[in-house]
Amino acid sequence: MDQVERARDLARLLLAESIPRRWSHSQGVGHKAESVAHLVGADGPTLVAAAWLHDIGYAPNLVVTGMHQLDGARYLRDVERADDLICRLVAHHSCALIEARNRRLDEDLAAEFAPVEGMLSDAITYADMTTTPDGEPVEVEERLAEIASRYGPDHLVARSIREAGPLIVESVQIVRTALADGQG
Repeated sequence: MDQVERARDLARLLLAESIPRRWSHSQGVGHKAESVAHLVGADGPTLVAAAWLHDIGYAPNLVVTGMHQLDGARYLRDVERADDLICRLVAHHSCALIEARNRRLDEDLAAEFAPVEGMLSDAITYADMTTTPDGEPVEVEERLAEIASRYGPDHLVARSIREAGPLIVESVQIVRTALADGQG
């Protein structure tokens, strides 16, 4: 069994029954990552595996800090002994450092998981932020608005996503440009 299959199976195990809508989203994100994996060359399978796993930190039995990116990455590192790059992609997906700073977990996040830069980071953000909670394609601006609306204007996640919005939109544009320029 390869790393993508293992990642998909683990995400299904952790999310499908306990939070089925999150599982639907993760399926959509995994498939979207598959469609852009060629943009990251040999790291394509790592991107896809991380995409399947990106939201496992929402699984009720994994919640420790309340920050799903950090909780998921720690579980992958400490329990599953997952590849370091997969853990780092999960830890930092979709501008997680901003939410970490707002939760006062930024030093923990940075100390435990080095950020991922470039197309790998942009590609996982693209996959996440162009997929609805139900796993369907969506424009990034609609997705950002949906997240803010779901949490309410004063919630830490809504404030964080508003702050991260321009960076998220930029990541999506970078991936779309690469796809349009024939890299895809």
